[in-house]
Amino acid sequence: MPRGRSATYEDQREFILAQAAQLFARSGYPATSMNQVAEACGLSKATLYHYYKDKSSLLISIAETHVSKLAALVAEEEASTHTDEERLRRFIYRIVEEYAGAQDAHRVLTDDVRFLEEADRERVLDKEREVVAGFARAVSALRPGAPSDDLAKPLTMLLFGMINWMFTWMKPDGRLDHAAIAPIVADLFLGGIGAVKSPEAPAAPRGARESG
Repeated sequence: MPRGRSATYEDQREFILAQAAQLFARSGYPATSMNQVAEACGLSKATLYHYYKDKSSLLISIAETHVSKLAALVAEEEASTHTDEERLRRFIYRIVEEYAGAQDAHRVLTDDVRFLEEADRERVLDKEREVVAGFARAVSALRPGAPSDDLAKPLTMLLFGMINWMFTWMKPDGRLDHAAIAPIVADLFLGGIGAVKSPEAPAAPRGARESG
């Protein structure tokens, strides 16, 4: 009977993905070699191939793992009993929180999915569409009288425009971290610029302070 894979095997795979995501995010997928990934991981190239058969499999795993976490987050919040506004605020807070710990993977998802084979790319994009559709439903729920709201998707994409590109301008040592910026995004989107307050300390937005 074949032996199952050990926990250290999965830990090593996750470590390799994190190192590869950092390299892809920094240098771009096409410019990064498997030799560089192996060196960053402190592995021989032969050992690296024991975990991932090629560079494309690394890219697939990085993108799918990241977007699957986002889709699971959306499904969890849609199943909650929060009010419509609380739900959208929690969506915003949790997605920003997820991005904070996965900035390399997010940059790879944003920049490098185009390098995947069509079937793999479509699978990742389908997951992204699930995330957008969940947000669009939450946005539409806050627009009474618009059951077939043709603005829900454009409004959702405007919201993602605020969230998705934070990694291009937020500094790790800046005054505002991701926990502080999330309620600002929610207040700006839901109430306009007059609703935004300067946070005295990083804090989760209303609704997101509650347990899931």
